[in-house]
Amino acid sequence: RIGRIVIGNPNTVPAGQYAEESLKAMGLWEKVQPKLVLAENVRQALDYVARGEVDAGFVYATDAATRAQGVKEAFRPPDDTYRPVIYPGAVVAASKQPALGRAFLDLLESPQGRAVLGRFGFQPPPAGAR
Repeated sequence: RIGRIVIGNPNTVPAGQYAEESLKAMGLWEKVQPKLVLAENVRQALDYVARGEVDAGFVYATDAATRAQGVKEAFRPPDDTYRPVIYPGAVVAASKQPALGRAFLDLLESPQGRAVLGRFGFQPPPAGAR
């Protein structure tokens, strides 16, 4: 029943790579390929969904959460069908403010920082990630 499905272009968009990986793991990649619309980035994919230009799309849950209008999570692929999505953080070696960079990373790992990230749909980093 779903006609057009948008994903980020798997050749250039990480969210598209995760979508392809998940669809292959679930045995659906070949079946959905004729229905795919490739976006240049995940925000463009989200825009296509929000405007109703496609029937469904694969985007990050954190991006979908920014669009209360026109976007509804209908399906979330099982976690074991794609690699964990990890956003690394680091202090740049040549930084003129390394103490501020470390303080920012410490804030992200604090209970307050985790609470803020959680409100935007981000999960805590895996154990031992630092």
